[in-house]
Amino acid sequence: MPLFALHCLDRPGTEDLRQATRPAHLAFVRSRPDYRFGAYLKDEAGVMRGSLMAVEVADFAAARAFSAADPYVQAGLFERVEIHEWPVGIDAVPAP
Repeated sequence: MPLFALHCLDRPGTEDLRQATRPAHLAFVRSRPDYRFGAYLKDEAGVMRGSLMAVEVADFAAARAFSAADPYVQAGLFERVEIHEWPVGIDAVPAP
């Protein structure tokens, strides 16, 4: 199954919303067998400004469904979510 990258950028001024929603977001991704890895993105000042996640799902529709179910998305945290298929490339770690 392919990997998809979810590149999510926060709306300006939503630092408190991110912190308030973070426990639900973390519980969501930890509960999903299709979640592979991810982390928050920081700006130059060290403030969280987005997320980058990899999910292993069948297609773009499934990646969009994953994103739509994320508590961050449901709370309106993100200004933009871009989804890209992420083919396994050179020096990739093999799946377990």
